[in-house]
Order: sequence, then structure tokens, then C-alpha cells
Amino acid sequence: MEPVIKINPGATKWDIRQKVWDYIEDNNLANFPRPVHNRIPNFKGAFTACTKVSELQVFTQSTEVKVDPDKPLEGARLAVLQAQKTLLVPTPRLRTGLFNKITPPLDASKEQLRICSSSQGVRDFSVPVDLDATVKVDLVVVGSVAVSEKGLRIGKGEGFADMEYGMMASMGAVNESTVVVTIVHDCQVVDIPEDIIESHDLTVDYILTPTRVIKTNNLFPKPLGIFWNKLTTEKLEKIPILKKLRALEEEAGKDVTLGVAPPEAEPGLQTGQPKRQTRRRPRQNIEQDDMGESRQEKMSESERKARQRPARVRKEGRGDSGGGYERGKGNRGEGNRGDNLKEKGPEEGGSEVMSQRKLPLSVTTVYLGGIPAGLRVSELKAALREREAAPLRLTWQGAQHRAFLDYSDPEAAEQALEALQDLSLNGHSLQAELAKSQRGGKRSGQSNRRPRPSTPPKSDTAPADTESDTNEKTEE
Repeated sequence: MEPVIKINPGATKWDIRQKVWDYIEDNNLANFPRPVHNRIPNFKGAFTACTKVSELQVFTQSTEVKVDPDKPLEGARLAVLQAQKTLLVPTPRLRTGLFNKITPPLDASKEQLRICSSSQGVRDFSVPVDLDATVKVDLVVVGSVAVSEKGLRIGKGEGFADMEYGMMASMGAVNESTVVVTIVHDCQVVDIPEDIIESHDLTVDYILTPTRVIKTNNLFPKPLGIFWNKLTTEKLEKIPILKKLRALEEEAGKDVTLGVAPPEAEPGLQTGQPKRQTRRRPRQNIEQDDMGESRQEKMSESERKARQRPARVRKEGRGDSGGGYERGKGNRGEGNRGDNLKEKGPEEGGSEVMSQRKLPLSVTTVYLGGIPAGLRVSELKAALREREAAPLRLTWQGAQHRAFLDYSDPEAAEQALEALQDLSLNGHSLQAELAKSQRGGKRSGQSNRRPRPSTPPKSDTAPADTESDTNEKTEE
């Protein structure tokens, strides 16, 4: 079958990633979360593709199956649980360990198994598996951004799947005969040049798509350990489990010398590939309205001066509710200009409450929708703290059943998005995703420059626990 995405000669891994991400977005082939840039795409038809894993003979013969925590692999995790096999899921971004063993309740219903296969299952129904545990993984299921019929694979560029496999090899959980399966959309099957694949890159034996089961007859070796010279001290500090493994291997007399990151290195396992920017207009003095049309931002002298004032507490009546999720129109002081200039809230009007503390000039904003009527902002804040997803600033729009959460950088926002999946309050499921003002041509998690207040703020505000749904509030 001829690939629908053509790869140009000399293309790098980042060229291929960008081409696949752009194609999926341009053709609307993905479900939430969007945009797919910098993610393993949650493609349409993912659940259909996942059901094919149970048709593989290796699946029937397996006892322990490791499936990555990516959203499009949820159906594969469910298939493992329904077959009553042991499901191992890596800790997201390897923050707290290597594996979690998912342990559903006894006599779990199909709905309970579905919950166990989601990100909530990793939090609520899992037992950590340490490096010194005796584990024998029979089948590995990974997500991909691109894959070739020869078995070559490209991930999202952070190297987690490669590191996870290398760590499993180091602890004896996998070997050269362990079967690796990836699940992707048909358009993600492309011709990947062999010369860009490196020694630490994981290759695959089967490719499952919504329409095909491809046996790759993979002739390329899989990594049988961690390539320490591909890692940096910075990466090691972010992943404590790697530090523990390095200490164990150093005690065993192995060479654990770390590499040095070049100035323009690809994230994850360092390969020296420059990170390519997505197609977008310059940010200076340009912003997009709700329909995606660009316009020139004209900033008056009074507005510039107002933005330099320190943030203070203020509260106003709720304005026009607006529509959609986007923090676009109205959040840069687009009201009446001049002496009576008012800066409106994040959705074309509303009130804001900002503390004296300064926010970073650039933040990454998460939209939280589906907030039930009657929910107090203090209840939401408690839920965010419980899931370790407390933002720098929370903009409350209870009357419109939504809130906006500002985080310091894209990585913090991504971690919050993972923590907020399957969040339910007062019996209502909430929807968490990047705010639309950071989507479109931008990459996932790209920072959103926050404005300073454009008018002298008013002084008082109500206590957090007495906030009414008829007011919009922003809190740090």
C-alpha cells in the first residue's frame, strides 16, 4: 500500500514528525486532545485499531503485556484487562517510577475495566513495580508518530518509549525475542529512511491500523539497555528512576558516562536533530480573533503604561459570555481605547481577580469545561490540588461552566492535562484541553503571552469560598 504522506529525501526525524502532525490536523483525523503536535496522535479509529491486538497469536500466548499510557492506546489496555492478562503501564513521563501494575477490582464490570484502562486507572487502580522486581513482559504495545512497514519507528521526540524498553532490558523484563506492536492511523505508515534511525531507537514487529494488520518482518535490533552516552545530566535530574538504574549499573561495573547536549538538541534522547518550528506568523503585535483571522494589534501609549503597573486585586460585573474555548478576543484590552480603556476577561468580558504576585510573561493555558452548576471555585481548587495540578492562576467562569488554568510552561501544562483526564466533580465529567488561543498553527503547549492589566484596578474582592457563579474570577 502506497503511503499517503510522502517523505522527502534527506528528511530528518523532526521533518517527518512535523509532516505527519500537520497532515493529521489539516485533514481532521484526530480526536481530543488537540492539536496533535508534540503528542502521540489520538487518531480517529484508534479503538478499532486497538481491538486488533487480541487477534494476534502472540497476544493469545502472552501473560504480561506492557502498554504505553497514551490516549490512543486505551483500547489496547482494555483488551488486556478483558483477557484477564497482567497489564503494566509505564508511569507517565517516568516521573515516579517505571511501571504500574493495573489491578482491577474483583469481578470488575466492563465499565470498571474501561476506567482501569484510562489515565484514572493508573492513578486509582495501580501498584508500582520497582526496578528490582521480577517481571517478564511477553508483549510490548507502544504509540508512534510515524512508522514504516520495515518496522522503523519515530516517537514524539522525547525518547520515553526507547528509554522504557532499554530499562526493561536492563532489568531482564524483555529480550531480543520480545514482540513490539504499535498502533497508528493508516496515514502514519510512511517510508522512513534507515540512516536516521539510531542504536537507541525502538523498532516494531507489528503495525495495527484501523484497516490493516502489518507484520514488518523487522530485521533491525532493539535496544538491549540504556545508552547512557545519549542522555544528559539534565535528563537524569528529571527522571529519578534513571538515576537509580544508573547507580545500579555503575555498581555492576558498566560504563555509565553521560553525553553532553548540543545547543539545538532534540528533546529526549539526544540526537542532535534541530527542533523544527511549526508554520505560524510572527507573534509580535499580531493576534487571532475567534475565527482564526489575524489582525494588527495597535497599542496606545496609555495601554502600554497600564500594562507596566503591578497586578492588583479587582472585581467587575460579568460581561458578555462569549462562546467557544478560546482565550482570544478580549484578553488583551480590546475594549474602548483611550482614557476609558477597560481590559476584559479571558472571554470577551468578565471580571478578574489577580493577586499582587507577578506571573511570568509567558504562560501555557488549559481550558477546563463542563463545570457543573453550583460548583464552588474552592471545590475546584481542592480537586486541582488533590491531583497535583494547581495552576499559577485560575480564571473562574462558573456561569459559563468553564475555567482557565495558567501554568508556567508547556511541560507543566502537559502534566496537568494528564492529571485532569477523567476528572469528575458532582457527578459531571469535566473536559481539559489546551485553550484554543494556543492551538491552530501552533504546537501543543506553546506558551501564551499574558497581558498586564490595562486600567487601574479596583480594590476588594470576595473571599474564595463565597464566590458566586455570576462572577468571573482570576486567582493565583
